[in-house]
Amino acid sequence: MNHTAFTKDAPAGQADASFAELTARRTGRFRRYLQRHPLVMDAVVAASYSLLVAPTVADAATSGNWLAAALLVLVAGSLFLRRFYPVGLAAFVAVVEVAVTLLHPWGSNVSAGLWFSLYAVAVAHTRRFALITMAAATAPLALLYLLAAVGPMENSFVHDPGVNPGDFHLLTSIATGATIALSNILATGLGISVRQRREHEQEVAAWAARTASLASVNERNRIAREMHDVVAHSLTVMISLSDGAAVVVRKNPERAGEVLGELSRTGRTALADMRRVLGVLRDDTGTAAPRLPLTAGDSLASLLEGFRTAGLPLHYSHTGPALPGDAAFQLTVYRIVQESLTNVLRYGRALTRVDVTIVRSGSTVTIDVLDDGAGATGHPAQDGGTSPSGAAGSHGSGQGLAGMAERSRIYSGSVEAGPSGRGWRVHAVLSWPGDDSAGSIRPYKLQGNP
Repeated sequence: MNHTAFTKDAPAGQADASFAELTARRTGRFRRYLQRHPLVMDAVVAASYSLLVAPTVADAATSGNWLAAALLVLVAGSLFLRRFYPVGLAAFVAVVEVAVTLLHPWGSNVSAGLWFSLYAVAVAHTRRFALITMAAATAPLALLYLLAAVGPMENSFVHDPGVNPGDFHLLTSIATGATIALSNILATGLGISVRQRREHEQEVAAWAARTASLASVNERNRIAREMHDVVAHSLTVMISLSDGAAVVVRKNPERAGEVLGELSRTGRTALADMRRVLGVLRDDTGTAAPRLPLTAGDSLASLLEGFRTAGLPLHYSHTGPALPGDAAFQLTVYRIVQESLTNVLRYGRALTRVDVTIVRSGSTVTIDVLDDGAGATGHPAQDGGTSPSGAAGSHGSGQGLAGMAERSRIYSGSVEAGPSGRGWRVHAVLSWPGDDSAGSIRPYKLQGNP
């Protein structure tokens, strides 16, 4: 697994499309138009029904059966209500179609209104409810034709005297009953399928929204960690450097100049890092914003030299092979060392020695930062405690240790911090499973180290 992926931006110009946009791309232009204009779709449905029953309306009107023709026209108009009252519309159409069948039994496509109304019910309600409604709406017509075939209404539907009643009954029972039942089943099944597809799309859209929200939270946390590391470390070092420069400016102006130069470099580095972090939020030009503050090889050396210039009696040692060259792993090591030394600089008193030890054994990298700066009063709680003197401004936010722990967990590691002898110790363990054949960080020694 290559952890560099945690630090790379998406390619420039590739904006993430929302799930709604992706769904819209899969639908055709005509379907998108109908989805945006539901009244047009309702008009298409009413027009389709009108075309299907037009022969029956004309036949009924020609034979003087104006009531049957009027009922069919009424059904066509009522289909505009299918989105608002699907169940009521299905009941109304079922009753009207039974009445039309009784008034004009030889009409064609009389049951077409049920297709559209049952489809609307299946889209708006659960599958079980849709199937029950379909059975209830189909039963009256089926029962009507059954009674006409073998019951008390036998021969009442015979329109042509030349037709054999027995043949008519058989054809009606099989063809008409099967057609009505199958067409209603198909319409209901189509509505159920559409409803399931829409529910699936809603679930995927909700999942995408949750994922985007989680990614946003993770990114905010990452930026918060970066800002904490930059601000806490840089301001702490700058305060220490300015205090030191004020002390030595009269006794050793040359040394004071070196301290002020380091103060300027620290401020410029902090400003560049803050611009980089904020640039990730504000960059809308399509140019990938870099997310690493520095390359961890030379930057770790510069970090240690900076703390040494700020007055820490720093001793550094590296045991084992070079650190992996992965940029994200380097950043994790850098930030853990940076945060630990920043807290030493903030809270340590009467410091005589600060040891930074990095040990690599196989895939395990151990980082230890140990100081003896507690004196007789005890070391404060790191990044959340107070100095022995109780000076104002010594309280931490508690974000430092939390940030180190979050970084270490990316590499299946852990961070422990607590008193150790006279001072304080930070012990971090990281696991690196990747290939470190290229770009490894060579061990670094501070000048003047034994």
